[in-house]
Amino acid sequence: MDSNISASKQDRRFRRQPAHAVSFQPRSVGWNQTSRLAAVDAERITGMGRAMNVITDWLQQHAGKVILLVIVMAIAMIATKVVVRVTNEVLGRASIPNASIFANILRVIIWAAAITIVLQPVFGVNPTTILAALGVGGVAISLGMQDTIANIISGFGLMLGKVIQPGDLVRIQGTTGVVKDITWRQTVILERGGNQMVIPNSVLNTSSLEKLTQASEGYVPVPFTVAAGSDLKEVERRALDVVNKATEGMRLENAPTLVKFTGFTPYGITAEVQVYARFDVFPSTAADAAARALAGADFIEQHAGAGAIAAE
Repeated sequence: MDSNISASKQDRRFRRQPAHAVSFQPRSVGWNQTSRLAAVDAERITGMGRAMNVITDWLQQHAGKVILLVIVMAIAMIATKVVVRVTNEVLGRASIPNASIFANILRVIIWAAAITIVLQPVFGVNPTTILAALGVGGVAISLGMQDTIANIISGFGLMLGKVIQPGDLVRIQGTTGVVKDITWRQTVILERGGNQMVIPNSVLNTSSLEKLTQASEGYVPVPFTVAAGSDLKEVERRALDVVNKATEGMRLENAPTLVKFTGFTPYGITAEVQVYARFDVFPSTAADAAARALAGADFIEQHAGAGAIAAE
């Protein structure tokens, strides 16, 4: 019986052996994968090392060029900030509109000079070759952009000469409005009705331009007739009172309403109320409000209009 027990133990031991043998195989596969990953990492490290060596060698060979490039670019950046700041301050004190245009031009000039300086010593490019190519190309471009160049030059003349500035009330070729903006190529004018007129600067430079005051442009006369023998001072006071109330918010604050007596007719004394409308109010709107206010006044000669119509 003891022999049977020992035999069964041996059988169990032998049966376990294949299981132990199989369990070792995944470990060998895992080690292979680890070694492959390690090899890949080693190749990457080697590649990075080679790249660093190449970069280091290039820097050693071109150290002078790199230093020159960095110095020139740094000087250009500092010079740009200083020149732009000074330009904005000077032109701002002179009340020249769109001073940023001139600052941008100076910025382009500084960077163009910096690039020209480093072309030959750093990149080995002869700047005269590029300048010659630009000269030939510039002639071709200028021939095709004559109008644009004329507008730009005219715009500079308008801004430097302060011919017009944003906020001015002008009349150009039948267009009346407030100057809203002056750009390199064109001037934007805002009309009373809200429309925007875009006028090329070359047109402004060659056409007659009339600068207006708001009072002269918003002048609104409203004629009426008073009975002969009326107290004209009382008529003036009452006419101003009713018209000012009717046109409240439509009139210019710095241009008071006036009453002018202009002549005599068989029906009485002719007069007119002079109202100065704001730019954002149509003159016809202010005239309508003033006429409606005067129509109900008892000092108005009501038969004057009928007589005038009959006379016609």
